[in-house]
Amino acid sequence: MEDKITKTSEISIKVGLNENNLPIQMQWNASDGGIEKSPASAFLLSIWDPNEKNTMKIDLWTKDMSVEEMKQFFHQTLVTLADTFEKATGETNICEDLRDYCYHFAEKMEILPE
Repeated sequence: MEDKITKTSEISIKVGLNENNLPIQMQWNASDGGIEKSPASAFLLSIWDPNEKNTMKIDLWTKDMSVEEMKQFFHQTLVTLADTFEKATGETNICEDLRDYCYHFAEKMEILPE
């Protein structure tokens, strides 16, 4: 039995650029999540292209995002990737290894909670 699309949902990101095309402001919307014009300082977007068998990606951050914020953003993203990969594949062992690396990353970046 083939699945039929019964509704659609839209996620959008609006990027405000300065005269040098550097992001200075970002907002995102998610129609199903009730999110409208929510501010953002960075985003990483990876999309799997099934025809090319390749990942298409966009990564942007505002010029005012601090290095400390970027360290936290990457750490939290890595942890989330481990969670998502485990949920999608059931590969618990490698995900635990990735979480161990996430702890190592946080330790090296000096962002562990005290």
